[in-house]
Amino acid sequence: MDRNLAMEVVRVTEMAAIASARLMGRGNKDESDQAAVDAMRRAFDALNIDGTVVIGEGERDEAPMLYIGERVGARNAGAPEVDIALDPLEGTNLCAYGRPGSISVVAMSSHGGLLNAPDTYMEKLAVGPRARGAIDLRKSPTENLRSIAERMKLYVEDLTVMILDRERHADLIKEVRAAGARVRLIEDGDVAGAIATCFEGSGVDVLMGIGGAPEGVIAAAAIRATGGDLQGRLVPRNQGEIERAKKMGITDIHKIYTAEELARGEVMFAATGVTSGDFLKGVRFFGGGCETHSVVMRSKTGTVRFIQSIHKFDKKPGYAP
Repeated sequence: MDRNLAMEVVRVTEMAAIASARLMGRGNKDESDQAAVDAMRRAFDALNIDGTVVIGEGERDEAPMLYIGERVGARNAGAPEVDIALDPLEGTNLCAYGRPGSISVVAMSSHGGLLNAPDTYMEKLAVGPRARGAIDLRKSPTENLRSIAERMKLYVEDLTVMILDRERHADLIKEVRAAGARVRLIEDGDVAGAIATCFEGSGVDVLMGIGGAPEGVIAAAAIRATGGDLQGRLVPRNQGEIERAKKMGITDIHKIYTAEELARGEVMFAATGVTSGDFLKGVRFFGGGCETHSVVMRSKTGTVRFIQSIHKFDKKPGYAP
């Protein structure tokens, strides 16, 4: 995967973000999500890759496109074989109700690099580069917060912890508050939350809690590219999810995965803001076009590029919305 490909991948997230942002605030999350899926699928056709979706919109019988196992890309002679993890619209409710933090994301690795995570829950703990090596899911939230604060040369009271606002996190929130850290609750979008820990200006130091396992793999790709740290452990909800995980090749349900195990080898990551969040502005429309804000990362070089783009609709490519 060469560096030029990283710049091409961002076109895919841009198109999905623009399409879904058109429907921002309409109150219909399915409509917003479908617009993003359609636009992203068309955009992939313009990429000279031989790609396989390993994390996508679900199984083939659940999704007409961008399903797990679908082949995407122009697939011309010599095109690199890549695995793809994607979420055309991460934070569907956020977009549908005009709330901050929804993004369009794509992670890409060489073939076999991304864990084919089952559609179940995953307990996650993510931090930025300054706290790399200070986290351990085997320890309590309080112990982790003390370790993170020590590594960052801060007080625990200085830390801001992002947690999904769910009933299952009641005890976690209580413990984090008792430890002295500040808590920031979010409605959706823990991929964006994990990535935010890697950017000083976001105001987020730690992501804790249980979210989707596929989203954990996508976040791991970005964390690896920025030099942060992430650990994840599957939390199946029933025996059926355990059996499905085993069929996907996961033999140890209780294994604690590192970011390097979730996203191995060389990885690329691209995201475009749909609605404005901690580190990406949302799509802004004007007469005849729009403005997007994206980030592109490569683990090979550790390069992080923020891209502000102006799109003129009268000159848009055929796959654009």
